[in-house]
Amino acid sequence: MRRRHDACHAGGLMDDVQRLAETLLYEGYILWPYRRSTTKNQQRWTIGGVYPRAYSDAGGGTDRWWVKAECLVRGAKPRVTVTIRFLQVVARQVGRLEADGGLTYVDELQVGDARFVAWEEAREHAVRIEPRDLATLAAPHRVPVHIPAGSDREPLLAADGTEVGALVRRWEALDGLVDVAAAPVQPEVFRLTVRFENTSAWEGTERTGALARTFVAAHAILEADGGEFVSLLDPPGELAAASAACENAGVWPVLAGEPGTARTMLASPIILYDYPRLAPESPGDLFDGTEIDQLLILSILGLTDEEKEEMRAADPRAREILERTERLTASDFARLHGAIREFQMLRPEPDVSPAFAALEAPAPESVRIGGVEVRPGSRVRLRPRSGGDVFDLALAGRIAIVESIEQDHEERIHLAVTIEDDPGRHLAEAGVLGHRFYFGLDEVEPLGPEEGPP
Repeated sequence: MRRRHDACHAGGLMDDVQRLAETLLYEGYILWPYRRSTTKNQQRWTIGGVYPRAYSDAGGGTDRWWVKAECLVRGAKPRVTVTIRFLQVVARQVGRLEADGGLTYVDELQVGDARFVAWEEAREHAVRIEPRDLATLAAPHRVPVHIPAGSDREPLLAADGTEVGALVRRWEALDGLVDVAAAPVQPEVFRLTVRFENTSAWEGTERTGALARTFVAAHAILEADGGEFVSLLDPPGELAAASAACENAGVWPVLAGEPGTARTMLASPIILYDYPRLAPESPGDLFDGTEIDQLLILSILGLTDEEKEEMRAADPRAREILERTERLTASDFARLHGAIREFQMLRPEPDVSPAFAALEAPAPESVRIGGVEVRPGSRVRLRPRSGGDVFDLALAGRIAIVESIEQDHEERIHLAVTIEDDPGRHLAEAGVLGHRFYFGLDEVEPLGPEEGPP
């Protein structure tokens, strides 16, 4: 279920920051294998919780009832907009409709081909505090947060339109406070402080009851107008001491948006660096940023039919993951494989040593082997030398197609080949491992276009 608290809609955010914040909001929402019965999904809502104070105090403060973000803002008259975003836990019950019109609550209900189970969902909320002049915030600007308790009922209909049951969702009231303050630390430099507290009137100490009154996955988005934020990870030298003096609890502010800009700060409950990015090749959120998308997707596809049915019934977002995964094409999988983002293009040096200049020399367009010209597209039989790589030896005698002629830094020539009868030959172009191989000129036997196995 995906709902937004309309009275406090967060607007004015850059698209990439919004997508990043959306991913952060649902990190850990439901974990692989995305089923209610698995142990790791028996205890959810573990990231970014701001709990009722009684529960926090009973646990010695391990689970915080308040969080605080501090960072520096440079500018003559900077104004800052603060948006607090969080999830609210929703209890989802499944009711079977009785003859008298009442509901009997059950653990699960089958309606036609659809299966419905009792569990938990979440509602999205955002509290936006309009731009404030930091010079006027010597005394904190306080904003109360109140989310009233409520419920809704979604009828479950049979194929003929008859109501046979209902999903009943209930949520408890949430109360909190947001304090925004600022103090000058140097000329045209302010320390901005944002504190978010859970003030819900609840005195219990058990986790289930506490979670119903917890701000889950709470984080803050800060936007500056007329000023710029200062990186806490890499501040300029003159602001290093002031930056180190910033106190953060439960969240950590990082610069967000386009690299090199400093107009947006994301106060995150999980560890991030400045300018975090979502992988462009990812087909969608999997709620587990610590895992590799490709492995998660392959694992989903490997589920049994019964496990997929349980995943589909567990949560609408889990069902969305399953349906999205089953729609992926071969090219979608290829994009997930082998992406490298650590390398960056450097400016070429004006004076390059001869040893490195050889790397720029193009490889030949063709080579002669046993008096026969071999070029890309030529057919060859593989004759790997004895004592070579065991996988190369396993390909001995196979017919291959030359894809390219390569030259290494020692000016040795190699043939990049694919196996002629490999059904996954086309994957070699996308860099998928196991479909492209390299052999020396003395390890292949040229073949004519019609020659086949011996």
